[in-house]
Amino acid sequence: MLLARDINYLACFDEVGRGALAGPVALGAVLISRGVGQIPAGLRDSKLLTAKSRNDLLPKIQNWVLSQAVGFASAAEIDDLGIIGAMRVAGVRALEQLSPLPDLILLDGNHDYLSSGGVKREVTLFDVPDLEEIPPVVTKVKADMTCAGVAAASVVAKCARDALMIELASKLPGYSFEKNKGYSSLDHIQGLRAHGLSEVHRHSWKMPV
Repeated sequence: MLLARDINYLACFDEVGRGALAGPVALGAVLISRGVGQIPAGLRDSKLLTAKSRNDLLPKIQNWVLSQAVGFASAAEIDDLGIIGAMRVAGVRALEQLSPLPDLILLDGNHDYLSSGGVKREVTLFDVPDLEEIPPVVTKVKADMTCAGVAAASVVAKCARDALMIELASKLPGYSFEKNKGYSSLDHIQGLRAHGLSEVHRHSWKMPV
């Protein structure tokens, strides 16, 4: 376990919305320490939980972790920066909300999108947080399945992004965002055929129509 090393504060990150056609990508983050208590019962990767189970877990996660946060990067930012650059922006936005800053960051997957490459502020019109230094990052494939902290981050991100997409559904009817959350589905494709792309669609992506 990473906290068994000389690490006092570990931040666990997971993303939601990377493969959607519309809406932002969201990076959830939770901060845990050596004194972390018992893992909330039923905590698993968000993809394995119902919407009700995820929402029921939110207060339990909040009581379990030291700090939690969600960072978003919009569809326009994804178009401007690419999905990896946008994930970095969303991740840094989440990171700057954590207190204290972690000694180490654990990312789900096999690519350190948070500290590698970077986003130059002068090449984007968007407000990119400018932390002086990103803490060390380690990656782990399928960490959302094997690490409770990453699973918690996925639940936090999924709940926040789903709520945002439901809100967008009331403003942009016709795409069934309240059901598909911006992912490709028959009702979403039918909406695209009827109404074209909205301002929250990823215009640089190839749409299935």
